[in-house]
Amino acid sequence: MERETLLYSPVKSKIGKSKGDYAMLVIFYVFAALFAVVCLYPFFQVLISSFADETTLTREGYKLIPSKFSLDAYKTLFKSNEILFSYGLTIGVTVVGTFISVLITALAAYALSGKKLKYRNAINFLYYFTMLFSGGLIPYYILLTKYLHLKNNLLVYILPSAFNVWNMFLLRNFFNDIPEALVESAKLEGASEATIAFRIVIPLSLPALATIGLFSALAYWNEWMASSLYMDNERYYLLQYHIVRMVNSISAANNLGASGLPAGVTSVPAQTLRLATAIVTIGPIVLLYPFLQKYFVAGLRVGGVKG
Repeated sequence: MERETLLYSPVKSKIGKSKGDYAMLVIFYVFAALFAVVCLYPFFQVLISSFADETTLTREGYKLIPSKFSLDAYKTLFKSNEILFSYGLTIGVTVVGTFISVLITALAAYALSGKKLKYRNAINFLYYFTMLFSGGLIPYYILLTKYLHLKNNLLVYILPSAFNVWNMFLLRNFFNDIPEALVESAKLEGASEATIAFRIVIPLSLPALATIGLFSALAYWNEWMASSLYMDNERYYLLQYHIVRMVNSISAANNLGASGLPAGVTSVPAQTLRLATAIVTIGPIVLLYPFLQKYFVAGLRVGGVKG
Protein backbone atom coordinates (compact mmCIF):
# COMPACT_ATOMS: atom_id res chain seq x y z
CA MET A 1 0.00 0.00 0.00
CA GLU A 2 2.80 2.39 0.86
CA ARG A 3 4.50 1.59 -2.43
CA GLU A 4 1.28 2.32 -4.39
CA THR A 5 0.86 5.59 -2.50
CA LEU A 6 4.37 6.64 -3.43
CA LEU A 7 3.77 5.71 -7.06
CA TYR A 8 0.56 7.69 -7.45
CA SER A 9 1.23 10.63 -5.16
CA PRO A 10 1.80 13.88 -7.06
CA VAL A 11 5.36 15.13 -6.93
CA LYS A 12 5.94 18.85 -7.29
CA SER A 13 9.02 19.89 -9.14
CA LYS A 14 11.26 22.24 -7.25
CA ILE A 15 13.60 22.84 -10.17
CA GLY A 16 13.90 26.59 -10.70
CA LYS A 17 14.84 28.49 -13.81
CA SER A 18 18.47 29.21 -14.40
CA LYS A 19 19.92 32.60 -15.22
CA GLY A 20 20.18 31.53 -18.85
CA ASP A 21 16.44 30.79 -18.93
CA TYR A 22 15.60 34.23 -17.53
CA ALA A 23 17.97 35.83 -20.02
CA MET A 24 16.25 34.06 -22.91
CA LEU A 25 12.83 35.12 -21.62
CA VAL A 26 13.96 38.74 -21.46
CA ILE A 27 15.31 38.49 -25.01
CA PHE A 28 12.04 36.97 -26.26
CA TYR A 29 9.91 39.64 -24.56
CA VAL A 30 12.09 42.45 -25.90
CA PHE A 31 11.99 41.00 -29.39
CA ALA A 32 8.19 40.59 -29.23
CA ALA A 33 7.78 44.18 -27.99
CA LEU A 34 10.01 45.56 -30.73
CA PHE A 35 8.16 43.54 -33.36
CA ALA A 36 4.83 44.87 -32.07
CA VAL A 37 6.13 48.45 -32.28
CA VAL A 38 7.34 47.87 -35.84
CA CYS A 39 3.90 46.52 -36.80
CA LEU A 40 1.95 49.28 -35.07
CA TYR A 41 4.07 52.21 -36.19
CA PRO A 42 2.75 52.38 -39.80
CA PHE A 43 -0.84 52.28 -38.56
CA PHE A 44 -0.13 55.00 -36.00
CA GLN A 45 1.59 57.08 -38.69
CA VAL A 46 -1.41 56.83 -40.99
CA LEU A 47 -3.79 57.63 -38.13
CA ILE A 48 -1.92 60.69 -36.86
CA SER A 49 -1.19 61.99 -40.38
CA SER A 50 -4.88 61.80 -41.33
CA PHE A 51 -5.50 64.54 -38.74
CA ALA A 52 -2.67 66.71 -40.06
CA ASP A 53 -3.12 69.89 -42.03
CA GLU A 54 -2.71 69.30 -45.78
CA THR A 55 -0.24 72.13 -46.29
CA THR A 56 1.79 71.14 -43.26
CA LEU A 57 1.91 67.51 -44.38
CA THR A 58 3.06 68.53 -47.87
CA ARG A 59 5.73 70.89 -46.52
CA GLU A 60 7.05 68.86 -43.57
CA GLY A 61 6.31 65.32 -44.72
CA TYR A 62 5.23 62.51 -42.41
CA LYS A 63 6.15 63.18 -38.81
CA LEU A 64 5.42 61.37 -35.58
CA ILE A 65 3.49 64.41 -34.34
CA PRO A 66 2.51 67.00 -36.99
CA SER A 67 3.00 70.65 -36.09
CA LYS A 68 -0.56 71.52 -37.15
CA PHE A 69 -3.69 69.42 -36.96
CA SER A 70 -6.83 69.70 -39.07
CA LEU A 71 -10.12 67.86 -39.58
CA ASP A 72 -10.47 68.93 -43.23
CA ALA A 73 -9.97 65.38 -44.52
CA TYR A 74 -12.77 63.94 -42.37
CA LYS A 75 -15.04 66.91 -43.09
CA THR A 76 -14.57 66.31 -46.80
CA LEU A 77 -15.05 62.57 -46.41
CA PHE A 78 -18.33 62.90 -44.53
CA LYS A 79 -19.62 66.01 -46.23
CA SER A 80 -22.58 64.09 -47.71
CA ASN A 81 -25.00 61.68 -46.09
CA GLU A 82 -24.26 59.12 -48.81
CA ILE A 83 -21.03 58.09 -47.13
CA LEU A 84 -22.77 57.61 -43.78
CA PHE A 85 -25.59 55.62 -45.41
CA SER A 86 -23.15 53.45 -47.35
CA TYR A 87 -21.21 52.91 -44.11
CA GLY A 88 -24.30 51.56 -42.39
CA LEU A 89 -25.26 49.55 -45.48
CA THR A 90 -21.82 47.95 -45.62
CA ILE A 91 -21.97 47.05 -41.92
CA GLY A 92 -25.41 45.49 -42.42
CA VAL A 93 -24.29 43.51 -45.48
CA THR A 94 -21.20 42.32 -43.61
CA VAL A 95 -23.13 41.15 -40.54
CA VAL A 96 -25.97 39.44 -42.44
CA GLY A 97 -23.70 38.03 -45.14
CA THR A 98 -21.21 36.62 -42.64
CA PHE A 99 -23.97 34.92 -40.65
CA ILE A 100 -25.51 33.35 -43.77
CA SER A 101 -22.10 32.38 -45.13
CA VAL A 102 -20.99 30.66 -41.92
CA LEU A 103 -24.33 28.85 -41.60
CA ILE A 104 -24.35 27.54 -45.19
CA THR A 105 -20.67 26.62 -45.08
CA ALA A 106 -21.08 24.77 -41.77
CA LEU A 107 -24.06 22.77 -43.02
CA ALA A 108 -22.29 21.80 -46.26
CA ALA A 109 -19.12 20.88 -44.40
CA TYR A 110 -21.05 18.76 -41.91
CA ALA A 111 -22.85 16.90 -44.69
CA LEU A 112 -19.55 16.09 -46.45
CA SER A 113 -17.63 15.20 -43.30
CA GLY A 114 -17.29 11.65 -42.09
CA LYS A 115 -19.02 8.87 -44.03
CA LYS A 116 -22.66 9.84 -43.66
CA LEU A 117 -23.23 10.93 -47.29
CA LYS A 118 -23.25 8.26 -49.98
CA TYR A 119 -21.85 10.24 -52.93
CA ARG A 120 -19.66 12.54 -50.89
CA ASN A 121 -16.51 11.88 -52.96
CA ALA A 122 -18.22 12.86 -56.21
CA ILE A 123 -19.67 15.99 -54.61
CA ASN A 124 -16.29 16.90 -53.16
CA PHE A 125 -14.77 16.60 -56.62
CA LEU A 126 -17.41 18.90 -58.10
CA TYR A 127 -16.68 21.48 -55.41
CA TYR A 128 -12.96 21.14 -55.98
CA PHE A 129 -13.43 21.49 -59.75
CA THR A 130 -14.99 24.92 -59.27
CA MET A 131 -11.84 26.05 -57.46
CA LEU A 132 -9.75 25.24 -60.54
CA PHE A 133 -12.03 26.39 -63.36
CA SER A 134 -14.73 29.03 -63.68
CA GLY A 135 -16.90 30.37 -66.46
CA GLY A 136 -15.44 33.86 -66.26
CA LEU A 137 -16.90 37.27 -65.54
CA ILE A 138 -19.30 37.52 -68.50
CA PRO A 139 -21.22 34.26 -67.82
CA TYR A 140 -21.21 35.17 -64.14
CA TYR A 141 -22.71 38.57 -64.92
CA ILE A 142 -25.37 37.04 -67.19
CA LEU A 143 -26.26 34.49 -64.52
CA LEU A 144 -26.78 37.10 -61.81
CA THR A 145 -28.61 39.66 -63.92
CA LYS A 146 -30.65 37.66 -66.45
CA TYR A 147 -31.45 34.42 -64.65
CA LEU A 148 -31.26 35.28 -60.95
CA HIS A 149 -32.54 38.86 -61.43
CA LEU A 150 -30.19 40.31 -58.84
CA LYS A 151 -29.35 43.53 -60.68
CA ASN A 152 -30.25 46.57 -58.54
CA ASN A 153 -31.07 44.18 -55.72
CA LEU A 154 -29.36 44.36 -52.35
CA LEU A 155 -29.17 40.56 -52.27
CA VAL A 156 -26.48 40.77 -54.95
CA TYR A 157 -24.12 41.86 -52.17
CA ILE A 158 -24.88 38.78 -50.05
CA LEU A 159 -25.92 35.70 -52.03
CA PRO A 160 -23.09 35.34 -54.60
CA SER A 161 -20.48 35.35 -51.82
CA ALA A 162 -22.48 33.32 -49.31
CA PHE A 163 -20.61 30.08 -50.05
CA ASN A 164 -16.86 29.67 -50.35
CA VAL A 165 -15.47 26.27 -51.32
CA TRP A 166 -12.11 26.84 -49.63
CA ASN A 167 -13.82 27.69 -46.33
CA MET A 168 -16.03 24.62 -46.69
CA PHE A 169 -13.04 22.29 -47.12
CA LEU A 170 -11.31 23.96 -44.18
CA LEU A 171 -14.33 23.43 -41.95
CA ARG A 172 -14.93 19.89 -43.23
CA ASN A 173 -11.40 18.87 -42.27
CA PHE A 174 -11.96 20.31 -38.81
CA PHE A 175 -15.20 18.32 -38.46
CA ASN A 176 -13.34 15.15 -39.48
CA ASP A 177 -10.98 15.62 -36.53
CA ILE A 178 -13.83 15.46 -34.02
CA PRO A 179 -13.74 12.04 -32.31
CA GLU A 180 -16.20 9.64 -33.88
CA ALA A 181 -17.07 8.34 -30.40
CA LEU A 182 -18.91 11.57 -29.64
CA VAL A 183 -21.14 11.21 -32.68
CA GLU A 184 -21.72 7.51 -32.13
CA SER A 185 -22.67 8.01 -28.49
CA ALA A 186 -25.12 10.74 -29.48
CA LYS A 187 -26.71 8.43 -32.07
CA LEU A 188 -27.08 5.71 -29.45
CA GLU A 189 -28.96 8.21 -27.29
CA GLY A 190 -31.35 8.84 -30.19
CA ALA A 191 -30.00 12.20 -31.37
CA SER A 192 -30.89 13.27 -34.89
CA GLU A 193 -28.43 14.64 -37.43
CA ALA A 194 -29.63 18.18 -36.71
CA THR A 195 -29.08 17.68 -32.99
CA ILE A 196 -25.61 16.26 -33.56
CA ALA A 197 -24.69 19.11 -35.89
CA PHE A 198 -25.99 22.01 -33.78
CA ARG A 199 -25.50 20.60 -30.28
CA ILE A 200 -22.20 18.73 -30.61
CA VAL A 201 -20.17 19.30 -33.79
CA ILE A 202 -20.66 23.02 -34.33
CA PRO A 203 -20.16 24.05 -30.66
CA LEU A 204 -16.89 22.08 -30.64
CA SER A 205 -15.75 23.88 -33.80
CA LEU A 206 -15.79 27.48 -32.59
CA PRO A 207 -12.15 28.16 -33.57
CA ALA A 208 -12.78 27.02 -37.15
CA LEU A 209 -16.10 28.88 -37.32
CA ALA A 210 -14.44 32.05 -36.05
CA THR A 211 -11.73 31.69 -38.68
CA ILE A 212 -14.05 31.31 -41.65
CA GLY A 213 -16.33 33.97 -40.16
CA LEU A 214 -13.42 36.38 -40.15
CA PHE A 215 -12.55 35.46 -43.74
CA SER A 216 -16.15 36.02 -44.83
CA ALA A 217 -16.43 39.32 -42.95
CA LEU A 218 -13.26 40.62 -44.62
CA ALA A 219 -14.58 39.59 -48.04
CA TYR A 220 -17.94 41.31 -47.51
CA TRP A 221 -16.39 44.43 -46.00
CA ASN A 222 -13.89 44.89 -48.82
CA GLU A 223 -16.41 44.24 -51.61
CA TRP A 224 -16.69 47.06 -54.16
CA MET A 225 -16.95 45.48 -57.61
CA ALA A 226 -20.56 44.38 -57.09
CA SER A 227 -21.61 48.02 -56.74
CA SER A 228 -19.96 48.96 -60.02
CA LEU A 229 -21.41 46.01 -61.96
CA TYR A 230 -24.87 45.36 -60.57
CA MET A 231 -26.07 48.55 -58.88
CA ASP A 232 -27.26 51.65 -60.78
CA ASN A 233 -28.60 53.59 -57.79
CA GLU A 234 -25.73 55.52 -56.19
CA ARG A 235 -27.56 55.58 -52.88
CA TYR A 236 -27.01 51.83 -52.49
CA TYR A 237 -23.30 51.79 -53.29
CA LEU A 238 -21.15 50.06 -50.72
CA LEU A 239 -18.60 52.02 -48.73
CA GLN A 240 -15.56 50.69 -50.56
CA TYR A 241 -16.92 51.73 -53.95
CA HIS A 242 -17.76 55.18 -52.62
CA ILE A 243 -14.18 55.45 -51.37
CA VAL A 244 -12.78 54.31 -54.73
CA ARG A 245 -14.81 56.92 -56.58
CA MET A 246 -13.85 59.63 -54.14
CA VAL A 247 -10.13 58.87 -54.31
CA ASN A 248 -10.25 58.73 -58.12
CA SER A 249 -11.95 62.12 -58.25
CA ILE A 250 -9.42 63.90 -56.01
CA SER A 251 -7.43 65.33 -58.93
CA ALA A 252 -10.56 66.61 -60.63
CA ALA A 253 -11.73 68.22 -57.39
CA ASN A 254 -8.39 69.98 -57.07
CA ASN A 255 -8.94 71.53 -60.46
CA LEU A 256 -12.34 72.81 -59.35
CA GLY A 257 -10.87 74.59 -56.33
CA ALA A 258 -12.98 75.02 -53.20
CA SER A 259 -16.36 74.50 -54.87
CA GLY A 260 -18.41 71.75 -53.26
CA LEU A 261 -16.21 71.53 -50.19
CA PRO A 262 -17.52 71.73 -46.61
CA ALA A 263 -17.62 75.06 -44.83
CA GLY A 264 -14.20 76.14 -43.61
CA VAL A 265 -12.28 73.90 -46.03
CA THR A 266 -10.47 75.99 -48.61
CA SER A 267 -8.82 73.23 -50.67
CA VAL A 268 -9.16 69.53 -51.24
CA PRO A 269 -6.96 67.67 -48.70
CA ALA A 270 -5.72 65.13 -51.24
CA GLN A 271 -3.06 63.32 -49.18
CA THR A 272 -4.81 63.44 -45.84
CA LEU A 273 -8.07 62.37 -47.49
CA ARG A 274 -6.44 59.17 -48.69
CA LEU A 275 -5.16 58.51 -45.18
CA ALA A 276 -8.57 59.26 -43.66
CA THR A 277 -10.27 56.81 -46.01
CA ALA A 278 -7.81 54.12 -44.94
CA ILE A 279 -8.63 54.72 -41.26
CA VAL A 280 -12.38 54.80 -41.90
CA THR A 281 -12.42 51.58 -43.91
CA ILE A 282 -10.29 49.46 -41.58
CA GLY A 283 -11.86 50.68 -38.33
CA PRO A 284 -14.63 48.06 -37.88
CA ILE A 285 -12.38 45.19 -38.96
CA VAL A 286 -9.75 46.21 -36.40
CA LEU A 287 -12.44 46.24 -33.71
CA LEU A 288 -13.61 42.78 -34.80
CA TYR A 289 -10.35 41.01 -33.97
CA PRO A 290 -10.54 41.28 -30.14
CA PHE A 291 -13.93 39.55 -30.14
CA LEU A 292 -12.64 36.65 -32.25
CA GLN A 293 -9.24 36.36 -30.62
CA LYS A 294 -10.55 34.34 -27.70
CA TYR A 295 -11.65 31.58 -30.08
CA PHE A 296 -8.19 31.12 -31.56
CA VAL A 297 -7.14 28.75 -28.83
CA ALA A 298 -6.43 25.06 -28.78
CA GLY A 299 -7.80 22.35 -26.61
CA LEU A 300 -11.54 22.98 -26.74
CA ARG A 301 -12.05 19.29 -27.47
CA VAL A 302 -9.64 18.02 -24.82
CA GLY A 303 -11.53 15.81 -22.39
CA GLY A 304 -14.44 15.29 -24.76
CA VAL A 305 -13.75 11.55 -24.82
CA LYS A 306 -12.62 9.62 -21.77
CA GLY A 307 -10.65 6.50 -22.56
